[in-house]
Amino acid sequence: MDAAEFDKFADEYLAVHARNIRVSGEAPEYFARYKIEAIARRWTAWGKAPPRAVLDFGSGIGASLPHLARTFPDAALTALDVSARSLAVAAARFPGLARQVLHDGAAALPLPDEGFDLAFASCVFHHIDPSAHEGLFAELRRVLRPGGVLAVFEHNPVNPVTRYIVASCPFDENAVLIPPWRMRRGLTQAGFRGVEVRFTGFFPSALAALRPFEGLLGWVPVGAQYYGAGHV
Repeated sequence: MDAAEFDKFADEYLAVHARNIRVSGEAPEYFARYKIEAIARRWTAWGKAPPRAVLDFGSGIGASLPHLARTFPDAALTALDVSARSLAVAAARFPGLARQVLHDGAAALPLPDEGFDLAFASCVFHHIDPSAHEGLFAELRRVLRPGGVLAVFEHNPVNPVTRYIVASCPFDENAVLIPPWRMRRGLTQAGFRGVEVRFTGFFPSALAALRPFEGLLGWVPVGAQYYGAGHV
């Protein structure tokens, strides 16, 4: 990831993002919230105890932080990003909500071993050179405790609306979308167990009444987004 690229967009990120996804009929808040809700449902299904520490990898301006805090109220939150300006914006938006860590983009994360129960990444890896994915997955595995989970949300490249939104987004100019099969392979090769891929984002706002059924469609590979999850 290019820190300067994200520093440049940090102050206007929210407004640009809102314009870019207008076709969906939703605001950025909706997309930030539903990802955390989806992980919370799976967390319960996996029978996990509430996490004590959560890492928001590539946290940007902090869109996920209030939803993580509300969903996992007893967890200490850490926001990690390569963009110092994005972290500053996040701190101003949500004072004291998360410990902030600036990552210099090196292969190793500036975090101790086995410090987290959940590591979460929201549409981050398509900004990272594909050759670095497996190494970062391995690093994220290193910072998770035994029994911990990595959950990585990404855009689904087979969904035409997703492809349009990404192609027209200024800060996705250099994005390389990740096929779900590649996500599964990368997590598996990095040593995660029980790797699964689930699809999300099937219904636009006009069909919001059908969203309660999305949990039944996780296996259908046409949702606007998907997430890969693996266990330590």
